Amino acid sequence: MTIAENIQAIRGRMAAAAQRAGRDPGEILLVGASKMNDAAACREAVAAGIDALGENRVQEMTAKLQEHAYDGAPLHFIGHLQRNKVRQVVGTASLIHSVGSLELLEEIRRQAEKRALVQDVLLEVNIGGEPGKSGFAPDSLRDAAEQAAAMPHVRIRGLMTIPPIQREPHGNLPFFAKVARLYVDIGRDLYDNKFDCLSMGMSDDFEDAIEAGATMVRVGSAIFGHRHYQ
Repeated sequence: MTIAENIQAIRGRMAAAAQRAGRDPGEILLVGASKMNDAAACREAVAAGIDALGENRVQEMTAKLQEHAYDGAPLHFIGHLQRNKVRQVVGTASLIHSVGSLELLEEIRRQAEKRALVQDVLLEVNIGGEPGKSGFAPDSLRDAAEQAAAMPHVRIRGLMTIPPIQREPHGNLPFFAKVARLYVDIGRDLYDNKFDCLSMGMSDDFEDAIEAGATMVRVGSAIFGHRHYQ
């Protein structure tokens, strides 16, 4: 199947999942996770109506920008972001999904201030408490969100998560449900119900994420095909 056909099929599955949850399919964005796919594949996805493209690696993002890979669609940064590479992402990505520490958020704020802009970000939640994985622990998230709310030059739009790998079907549903509750509670209590982005779900579990409340899903291999790692 072509990229356009894959996107059409995924949108059908997204709509069905939304309807099962009594939600409007139009409120859920499809982010194409384009890591290790070339500029031509990105342009094909844009032509097929992808809502946004998401990159994981700064070097790859920078190279594809030179090839106009993202023209016509918003660019999101969805991977682990090192502080020494923040300056290359701020003001280039319309949304940074993976802000998992206050130190990273402060560097984003600093770079955004230098550019006289406001950078949209999501707070990443390490919902499974996995050692070595970035993100705020659930029990520290509220305090981090409160500190983030006071920072100028950054706008917290919501939450993002990558649950632990599960072998059983629908194994991520409990994790998605926990993050959805945090999203609602923190958005209500600290952000005056202005949260509008809950980024969770990938190729293998985006339907479960939608049923739990995701407003955007990050789909890579189901759109572009399986990646061939060297």
